[in-house]
Amino acid sequence: MSISSEFKEFIMRGNVVDLAVGMVVGTAFSAIVKSLVDDVIMPPIGMLLGGVDFSNLFLTLKEGANMPEGGYATLAAAQEAGAVTINLGLFINSIISFLIVAAAIFCVVKALNSMKKKAEEEAEAPEEPSEEVLLLREIRDSLNKK
Repeated sequence: MSISSEFKEFIMRGNVVDLAVGMVVGTAFSAIVKSLVDDVIMPPIGMLLGGVDFSNLFLTLKEGANMPEGGYATLAAAQEAGAVTINLGLFINSIISFLIVAAAIFCVVKALNSMKKKAEEEAEAPEEPSEEVLLLREIRDSLNKK
């Protein structure tokens, strides 16, 4: 068997194809979750907390060149000036994104486990005998009584 045919056989296995599809869907889902967190969830939370823009919530560890009086207005300005920062807002956004992805995966796994359990219960349940079998049993039982 040649290397190309072995590789083709390997790629066409269900697990590899499933993994590839999962990676593509996961990447797309990640972009959706990021937008959900950054554009939908965090703005109202920031508004409730007094107009905090979480993307610009940071601590300056070391000032960069030409630090304005009162500190940097935005994270981008601090980074542009070469300041060393701890980016708390971006970290909070990442935590919320993780929690949303984890909850979505939990729901999918829970649904799959429920479907598996239901399928197993249906497989374990004995099938009802057909009408012919019931009739044959009645005939057998009546013949045994004679």
